[in-house]
Amino acid sequence: MRQIFLDTETTGLEHKLGHRIIEVACVEMTNRRLTNRHFHRYVNPEREIDEGAQAVHGISRDFLADKPRFAAIAAEFLDFVRGAELVIHNAAFDIGFLNAELARLDMAPIETVCHGVRDTLRMAKELHPGKKNNLNALCDRYGVDNSHRTLHGALLDAEILAEVYVAMTRGQESLIMDLGDDEGGQGAIGGQALAGAQRKPLRVQRASDEEIGAHGQQLAAIQKESKGKCLWLPSEAAS
Repeated sequence: MRQIFLDTETTGLEHKLGHRIIEVACVEMTNRRLTNRHFHRYVNPEREIDEGAQAVHGISRDFLADKPRFAAIAAEFLDFVRGAELVIHNAAFDIGFLNAELARLDMAPIETVCHGVRDTLRMAKELHPGKKNNLNALCDRYGVDNSHRTLHGALLDAEILAEVYVAMTRGQESLIMDLGDDEGGQGAIGGQALAGAQRKPLRVQRASDEEIGAHGQQLAAIQKESKGKCLWLPSEAAS
């Protein structure tokens, strides 16, 4: 499974008003492991940058003056993402800008090149209804270090998103997985027990009546916040 974590920075918020991409970054992950391959380019937008947008990412028109146009990087970018699933936070925004740039070059939408698009903002809203689900909020929630994120930057945000995604989908707090060999050199991968290893009996810890009651109250609160869309309630309780 090959995934590309993608982020862009732009001259403004609306590609339909002629705003352009000024930075695009992709970080590659294969089988849930970062490969250390990435694609990162700054782009000359051939237009001014809104003050509000520049305050967010800190990229100026002067800095971009000698950078390539999107047309010059389009083929290389598409080759990098080809066949992969794109993972993007608020995917509609970035996909809209990318497709606007491709349309200017009479090229097909990016969805025809990649193997689907996964929106982590939509995932987060389903997991945490009624909560803040921007990237900073998710970093706080999952214990991902974003202390170095003083401004938005496409490459940094893509790297942070990769770590947040792993935490969201498996509950782990780091991308580092221990693949160290044991003395016999076999090791364990993905939590699978070593061949011939003896497992101790698992201890079953049952919830107390007080804990069950507190769990029910939490589900009821989620049911209320999500306006009846809590997935963990029994069907008869949700109706």
